[in-house]
Amino acid sequence: MTLTTLGRHSGTADGTDPGAPAPAPATTSAGPASDAPVRSTRSSRPSRDADALAVASFVLGLVGLLVMNILLGPAAIVMAVIALARSTARRGRALLGLALGIADLVILAFLVTGNGAVGWSFSG
Repeated sequence: MTLTTLGRHSGTADGTDPGAPAPAPATTSAGPASDAPVRSTRSSRPSRDADALAVASFVLGLVGLLVMNILLGPAAIVMAVIALARSTARRGRALLGLALGIADLVILAFLVTGNGAVGWSFSG
């Protein structure tokens, strides 16, 4: 009963001084304390995107050896460079995609100088 009387006397129900600053909420290095689960600050989406770019550059470079190397070679090179810049976990595939993209352009250069045209065929 004494606490209630003091609380009413001082202007608050819990007996604290109304002129005193409110205590700061408890915080941790991850932010304010709460019952919610702690989420990581970095999501896995950028790394998944970089991994997908690495695989796509490899596939495009491989397919580009056979068909449409004028389009697929540069696309493989660009995707591989972006994947490497984003620190992909599939670094080997990105490097293979880069090498295959360059090989696409080298094959295109040999075919253009040999045939005198951008197209090529299997027949003599």
